[in-house]
Formats: sequence, structure tokens, C-alpha cells
Amino acid sequence: MTQQKNKRATCLRALTSGVLLCISVAAAAQSNYKESSNSFAFFTQTGDLKNLESAKKFIDAAYQTRRDSSNTRVNVLRAMIYSSMAYADSTRTIKNPKDPIDITYDALAKLKPRDLQNYASETKYVKQNLAAAHIYNANKALGKQDYTAAYNSYMRVKQLNIANYDVTYNLGLLAVQTKQFEAAVGYYDQLLKAGDATAERYLELVNIYKALGNKQSVLNTLQTARTKFPENKAVLMNLIQEFAQNNEYKAIVPIIDEAIRYEPQNIELNYLAGYANETVGNLDIAKKYYEKTLQLNENNYESNLALGLIYLNDFLRDENNGEAQYNAQNLLLKANEIRPYDVNALKSLSLYYEKSGDLAQLDRVKLLLNQLSNN
Repeated sequence: MTQQKNKRATCLRALTSGVLLCISVAAAAQSNYKESSNSFAFFTQTGDLKNLESAKKFIDAAYQTRRDSSNTRVNVLRAMIYSSMAYADSTRTIKNPKDPIDITYDALAKLKPRDLQNYASETKYVKQNLAAAHIYNANKALGKQDYTAAYNSYMRVKQLNIANYDVTYNLGLLAVQTKQFEAAVGYYDQLLKAGDATAERYLELVNIYKALGNKQSVLNTLQTARTKFPENKAVLMNLIQEFAQNNEYKAIVPIIDEAIRYEPQNIELNYLAGYANETVGNLDIAKKYYEKTLQLNENNYESNLALGLIYLNDFLRDENNGEAQYNAQNLLLKANEIRPYDVNALKSLSLYYEKSGDLAQLDRVKLLLNQLSNN
């Protein structure tokens, strides 16, 4: 009987010790949580990293057992502390076994969706810190011209559901830098659908479509930009350039005058205006633009030849048109002078001399053409 009493007493003492130990551990965890919370509160008031380091020390101490490491309050506070460290201690003066960013994500992973709702303001605080830390890393990567790392950092910002204009725009820019053109189109589409995109954003999207070789999307984007920004010079010039590359001269004619008003001394624009009008049959207007081009540069080969050919055609139709004959001769000779071995000018002169009956000059030009064809 005495032995049984002793065994019961021993068991009771062991049970009591276990209970006391659990109470002691729980009390210690509560104390560490409270100390951590207080230190973190001081940090938010002062911004002093010493307070943040103290908060980290106590929250780590409160995170030793499986039970404590799954506690919602502990993980919320831990995420707030380490996310603050990830941003505020950007140079990583506080030592940790892993990057504070990763530790923050570990803490967040232990929270249930309901917990995130119950601690909405705390979760928002954590995500803002993480976003700021990722953006810091992105800027650091940009300083090293590591566009892939910068892009990945901004992607992590986006994954936090923090996709404001700047984040989306930077993702678009970095997608271009890393040659992810299809992804870049998606980001720019988001920007344009927001409704307040600038003309520059449209032109940047145009360049992305050019990189993809999508001519129709280039044209569609420029025409949309033209509608939204009818007085924007860069949009107009790009649209004219695109029309010219696609040989859509009929589309150039109605808008080329506006472009020339921006740059009246632009030789290429004046020549293009002449060529576009000539192509659609507006010969009188074409002459004026070719003449303006020659006023700006009398040695412009293209305008001398083009205007010479217009007068040559007039002379070929009517050999009694003395003005056309005179102008054709002078302009074609000038073109030949600028480029003595250009076949187009020589063939045009051949037609002129044949029509005018100057056989000596005709033989000279034909001889030169034969020599060029044999080379």
C-alpha cells in the first residue's frame, strides 16, 4: 500500500512539474511577444533600428516551439517586424539566417485567409514594406543594368496585388529591356485602358509592335494616338513615316501640310509632300513642293530628277511646250551632274535628247548607258 502511495505521489509530482513547465513556457512566450510588441511600437515611433532589432530578438524567442510558430498573433507580428527590416534595414546591418524578405513570406504563409482578413491593416502594412523592399532591389539591379533581376523584383511587387500605374509602367519598360515584347504589350495595354495615358506611352507601344514586326498594330496604335492627340507633333511625324514605309501616299497627302508647318525647312518632308502628291496625280501641287525642296537645297538629286521627269512628260506630250523643254533639260542635267553615273537620270536624258533631236548628245548618253550595263 505504501509503495502504491509513493508511485502515485511520484506521478503527481511529475504531472505537476510538466504542467508547471508548460505554464512557464507559455508565460515566457507571452512575455517575449509583449516585449517584442513594445519594442516594435517604439520603432514605429522613432524609426530607430535598435528598437527593431530588439523586437526581432524577442519575436524570435517567442517562435521556438511548433505551437508558438503556428500562432496567428505571433506570425502577424513577426511578418510586420521582418517586413520592416526588409525595407528599413536595406543594407542588412541586422544579421539574420535568411533575408528578411524571405522570412516575412514564411510568416505570411502560415496565416490562413481568414487571418489575413482579421488582420487587414497589419497585412497591408506588411505588403507595403515588402513592395518597397522589392522596388529598392529593383533600383539596385537597374544600377547594375541587370534588367532581368529588376523585372523579377517588380513582378514580386505585382504579385502582392500592388499594381499601380508606376509598377505597371516599370514592368512594361523592363519587359522591353529583357525582350519580352508580348508581355510588354500586355502591360502597355493596361496603361492605355486606364484612360489617362500620354502620347509618349502610345509611341512606346508603337516601338514594341515594331520590334514584334506587327505592322498593322503599329498603324492602328498611331491612328488611335492621332485621334486622341491631334496636335501632337511626334505622333503626326511617326504616322507619316509609317504611311511612307507602307507606300500609302494617298493617306499622306491630307496631313503632310500640317507636318511641314511644324518644320517648314525640312527637306525630306517637302520632298515627300511632292512625291506623295505626284503619286496621287496632284502634279501642280507636287511641282510646288519639289521647287520648295530645291530652294532649300539646289543639289537635292531626288527633287531635280522628279521635277525634271514631270516636265519631260509634259514635253513628250507636246514638243511645242518650250517651258517644259527648257525645265526638263536643266533639271535632268543638274541631276546628272549630281550623280553622273545614275542610270535613272541618264535614261531620262536619253528620252529628252531623242525627243529634241539632239543626236550627238543622245549617242553620248547611250554609250555611257551601255558601258554601265556591261560593268
